[in-house]
Amino acid sequence: MATEPDRPGIAITIVPNMRDLGGWQTRDGGRVRSRLLYRSTELNKLQGDDEVIFAGLGIRSIYDLRTEAERDQQPDRVPPGTEYVVCDVLKDSPNAAPAELLKLTSDPKAAEEMLGGGKAVSLFESGYRESVSLSSALAAYKRLFSDLSRDEHRPALFHCTTGKDRTGWAAASMLMLLGVPDDVVMQEYLLTNEELLPALKPMFDQFESKGGDPELLMPVFGVRHEYLETALDEMRKRFGTIEGYFTEGLGLDAGVLQALRAAFIESDG
Repeated sequence: MATEPDRPGIAITIVPNMRDLGGWQTRDGGRVRSRLLYRSTELNKLQGDDEVIFAGLGIRSIYDLRTEAERDQQPDRVPPGTEYVVCDVLKDSPNAAPAELLKLTSDPKAAEEMLGGGKAVSLFESGYRESVSLSSALAAYKRLFSDLSRDEHRPALFHCTTGKDRTGWAAASMLMLLGVPDDVVMQEYLLTNEELLPALKPMFDQFESKGGDPELLMPVFGVRHEYLETALDEMRKRFGTIEGYFTEGLGLDAGVLQALRAAFIESDG
């Protein structure tokens, strides 16, 4: 396992699972630049001192990967002057189930019916396949990565609701394109279990107090190795390689890929 990079801490307590994607080493001895690209949960509670810290990051563009319903329920608080772009990954999904599961935390019986017996894992694996293959997902990620290739949109942040699934695929595909080894990409993906789950303990406790089994929620609010592997399987079946995903799937030309690598990779040392 790769040593986790010495990433600058982001002391924004109200936005858990927010982290810099920089610092990871690439196969050819480079390193992903820091302070250029961030991932996070939704930004609906950003205010006060947290908003001041956020503004200090110099983020020019925020990419919201959530559905319309999610955005309406918890609209982002965007600092003045920051570009806000909607990239609705699951717009074409017939159910968008993973995006709607937050509602189940207040109803243990409904949660058991929908998530029990391994159904939660199946739902999320299906959602990860959709994040790779849906027309809306391809359009959303095309806009994200196309923008990231241009100076005027950086530094940037992308997010969904919990910052782990749609956001997780965006981060993983970006790091793979930059040449970060697959095992290291998985390591970064799994950091969500350390950075998000502790912040959700009150919700787990409340669910248990209503008679629910907290373990039922783990596949919903945590990430699992097999989720990302499912997305990678879908990518390889449809597009062959990560370069094929970006060129054939997202319709980005070689110039965009070259611009992304030039902007986000620095020599290590």
